[in-house]
Amino acid sequence: MPIIVNLDVMMAKRKMSLNELSEHVELTLSNLSILKTGKAKAIRFSTLESICKVLDCQPGDILEYENPKKKPR
Repeated sequence: MPIIVNLDVMMAKRKMSLNELSEHVELTLSNLSILKTGKAKAIRFSTLESICKVLDCQPGDILEYENPKKKPR
């Protein structure tokens, strides 16, 4: 999938565990884990907003697009 989820990177930068983030954004551990591992098919803007607010970051810090047709350098 060309969308890369960097949630684990942002959590590490903020020294926050999945349990802590789960409590702050009021999502279950399993749903956050699915998002963190890149297995989620969608994310609600309200969820993304909550995560960004708690981690003090921008949506682009969490989500990244990688063009699958672009050849690596």
